[in-house]
Amino acid sequence: MKVGIGYDIHKLVKGRKLILGEIEIKFSKGLSGHSDGDVLTHAIIDAILGALGKGDIGKHFPDTDSRYKNISSLVLLKETMKLLTKSKYRINNLDTVIIAEKPKIASYSGKIEERLASVLKVKKEFINIKAKTNEGLGEIGKGKAIACFAIVSILRH
Repeated sequence: MKVGIGYDIHKLVKGRKLILGEIEIKFSKGLSGHSDGDVLTHAIIDAILGALGKGDIGKHFPDTDSRYKNISSLVLLKETMKLLTKSKYRINNLDTVIIAEKPKIASYSGKIEERLASVLKVKKEFINIKAKTNEGLGEIGKGKAIACFAIVSILRH
């Protein structure tokens, strides 16, 4: 078994959709970023790459590459899963924490878990999406950003 941790944070901006785990969250702002800004999926990708000892999302999908401009982060996750499979590993467990003052994310967690389960090729019960606030502290607490931590364990096939 191997374990990896991932983290991502993006600013909230007007004029973009808020996407987490390829699920659109109803909100007046979205996350800035070269791709769709999906902090949840980016953190998961980093966790998987970390468990494999293969660097991070920027190494594999650099924001200097126009191919990734506005791309769905789920496309990047699918590519990461190909690397995982090629390395003869599979996802054992995924645990995440989304940190956002607003909007409230908890009501979307079931839909996000279902979507991720299909891409990660695991049962929904092996994926956990938690949502926390920052208790009004810092940029996240002021509603200016959303962050996410992810930890994943992988097993050899």
